[in-house]
Amino acid sequence: MANTSCEDEWELCNDNGFVYKRRKRHHNSATTPLAPPPPPPPDPDAELRLRRARKKKILMKVRDQYHKEIQQWEALLATLQEMKDRTQNPQPPPTPQELALQPLHAPKEDAVFCPMIDEMLLQAEAQEAFLQDTTNLCKIAETMCKAQEERFKQSFIDLPVWETPRSLMASLSEVEDG
Repeated sequence: MANTSCEDEWELCNDNGFVYKRRKRHHNSATTPLAPPPPPPPDPDAELRLRRARKKKILMKVRDQYHKEIQQWEALLATLQEMKDRTQNPQPPPTPQELALQPLHAPKEDAVFCPMIDEMLLQAEAQEAFLQDTTNLCKIAETMCKAQEERFKQSFIDLPVWETPRSLMASLSEVEDG
């Protein structure tokens, strides 16, 4: 009968809010090996320091990227301002004194049309320079956009392979923070 009473003994177990009954276990210290102790809980201060270090590293990387981009935009702005100054301030047509210094062997009709031809030639050269500068600016802007797109793609390529759902969530929160 004593053996039967041991088998009929039950204990209540609470496993994270799930309550159930199970038979009591009788431990024989001689036959049952000791289970290893559970790992110690992680140090919250160490986790906080690691999280801050990761955030600082990410913020420094973003700051450097923005700094490079700002420098590129400032260079483009300076080039654009230079182009604007050149187009707004074309070279003035030659003065009568300069025309007087030109050789006199040209016929009279050519002397009448020369200043007009020179002015048109200067305008065409200014337009050509403007188009060349605009083309260069477009190439620079396109290169900057491609580099930004590559950095964006690389951020997804660099994501680690996750082992657990917790590491996935931690990685995703790092990407959102960055």
